[in-house]
Amino acid sequence: MASKILVVDDEPGIVEMIKKFLSREGFLVKEAYDGPTALDIVQKENPDLIILDIMLPGLDGLEVLKRLRAKSDVPVIMLTARSEEVDKLLGLGLGADDYVTKPFSLRELTFRIRAILRRWQKGGGEKVIRVGDLVIDAEKMEVTVGGKKVDLTRAEFQLLYTLLSRPGKVFTREELLNAAFGEAYEGYERTIDTHIWNLRRKIEANPQDPRYILTVYGVGYKGGVQKG
Repeated sequence: MASKILVVDDEPGIVEMIKKFLSREGFLVKEAYDGPTALDIVQKENPDLIILDIMLPGLDGLEVLKRLRAKSDVPVIMLTARSEEVDKLLGLGLGADDYVTKPFSLRELTFRIRAILRRWQKGGGEKVIRVGDLVIDAEKMEVTVGGKKVDLTRAEFQLLYTLLSRPGKVFTREELLNAAFGEAYEGYERTIDTHIWNLRRKIEANPQDPRYILTVYGVGYKGGVQKG
C-alpha cells in the first residue's frame, strides 16, 4: 500500500510541485494550505508523514507541530525559508523529525521521506530494553521511566534505542544521524545535540547530570546505565 503524505504550504505552486513529484514516486499525496485545515486532514486521513511549512495562515507551522505532538508521533518534515527559522525550530524542541530549507531539491526531499519511513517500518533488534528504571518497548514504540510513559518523537525514539541497545559503545554524531534519519542524510551535527538535549529533558531526573545518555567529549554520546 502506498504511503500517504500530507503536504502543507500556503503557496499552491510549491504544493503542486511536491504533489506531482511524490505522486510519480508512488506516494499518495494530500494537500492543505493553512494550519487548521492541516490538523483537520490529519484527524480524518491519518497520514504516514507530513511535510509542513513554518509560515502558514491561521496557525503557523510551529503551532501546528506543537498541537500534533500533543496527540500524535506522525513523522514531520518542516519546510523553512530562513536560517532563523531553523534556529527557532531546533531551539524550541517541538519534535520535528527533520527539516528542509527552501529552495530544496525534490529528490533530496524524497530521499529524506523514504529514509524516515523505512526506518520506522523495519523490524528486528531487541524488542524490550530495560536500563535502570527506563524501559523501551520497540514493538509498541513506547518508553517508560519509573512506570510512567514518556512521549518521544520518532527520531528521539530511534536515538534512544540506538544508544541503549548497545550500552557503553560510543557513537559519533554522524553515526547517530544515520541511526535517526538514514545513511547519506546530509543534516547538521547540531541537530543531534538538540535531539539529545530534548531526550534528556524527557527521561532524566536531572538533565544536567544525566544517567542514561552520557556525553563523550570530542566524540559523541553513549548509553550510561548498564542493562538489567
